[in-house]
Amino acid sequence: MIEKKNIELEKAVLIGVVTRDQNEEQSKEYLDELEFLTYTAGGDVLKRFTQKMDMPNPKTFIGSGKMEEVQKYIKDHEVGTAIFDDELSAAQERNISKILDCKVLDRTNLILDIFAQRAQTSYARTQVELAQCEYLLPRLKGMWTHLERQKGGIGMRGPGETEIETDRRIVRDKIALLKAKIKTIDKQMAVQRGNRGKMVRVALVGYTNVGKSTLMNVVSKSDVFAENKLFATLDTTVRKVVIQNLPFLLTDTVGFIRKLPTQLVESFKSTLDEVREADLLLHVVDISHPNFEEHIESVNKILGEIDSSDKPTIMVFNKIDAYKAEPFDDDDLVTERTSSHYSLEEWKKTWMNRVGNNALFISALNKKNLDTFKKRVYDEVREIHVTRFPYNHFLYPDYSEEDFD
Repeated sequence: MIEKKNIELEKAVLIGVVTRDQNEEQSKEYLDELEFLTYTAGGDVLKRFTQKMDMPNPKTFIGSGKMEEVQKYIKDHEVGTAIFDDELSAAQERNISKILDCKVLDRTNLILDIFAQRAQTSYARTQVELAQCEYLLPRLKGMWTHLERQKGGIGMRGPGETEIETDRRIVRDKIALLKAKIKTIDKQMAVQRGNRGKMVRVALVGYTNVGKSTLMNVVSKSDVFAENKLFATLDTTVRKVVIQNLPFLLTDTVGFIRKLPTQLVESFKSTLDEVREADLLLHVVDISHPNFEEHIESVNKILGEIDSSDKPTIMVFNKIDAYKAEPFDDDDLVTERTSSHYSLEEWKKTWMNRVGNNALFISALNKKNLDTFKKRVYDEVREIHVTRFPYNHFLYPDYSEEDFD
């Protein structure tokens, strides 16, 4: 359950569909995530609406009957925002806005808005602005009619509220300028990466909100912003870490998410250069999440898109302190026992067993099993370092786990 603080949250409703490609359980999981995204952006979800259909309606995403139900609820409860779980076409967005007479956002727009809030550096802000402009371009037609009702709030940060009077040519020019700016910063960052010398680079990757920043803080003794919200960390952070006497660079990267907007994958490809150039990946997983296996799949898919799926990888299953298996009655002859009933020990005997010593189980928050984690990372970094500098191997001896106590 999402904890609601005493702040003025924007009233919102969520709309999703159950289709041939997305069953009821998946739809619920996606809407759970969409609710967390909405809360992160500053919204309060009053109600969810779902509809079973073969495929979304090309004009209004959902059917006319369900749309009337949503319209009545929005009017009766004075809801200001309707958020759809999938990306809406420009025509769908216009049609729905006319019917509901409120702000209409989709998952992409919501994620872009959170990124606009979270971007701290000039580089991150430029990348977000580029993604927003590329999202805005095909939606310029009719912007006057539905934006004039929108007085700021979720989905209206960045160019969404400053480019109302622009036309396609001006937005295209702006996109070209932003791409040129990113190219210039890319060159500067490439020089910075080059200046770090030949040190071994380790990158933390994983789904959003799995505890990467918390782990970064514990290992590097730094103070990277960490919060129980999606995309708490947006700007890439690099810290020099020393385990025993072996130094290496540890990078905390932006979290991934399912249905990640294409615009963001494209505009953030340069940020992900830190992942591409890493010698070792630490794939952090929130094992307490009921759908952590899907999260792993989503991350692996994006790693493949940026040509990083073949890198040496250690799976770090975090939040073991929060893991709870669903209770199961052995005398129950009706209910089927599934992976949701597995204990941690049982999970370790599944496909995780094939990962072998490249699977670690920790709690970064409570510092459980961190000695084992450091020992495993040390061994891997040492092997990479010795391969790169064979004449230095005597500087970094093999350590037993007792050395990390």
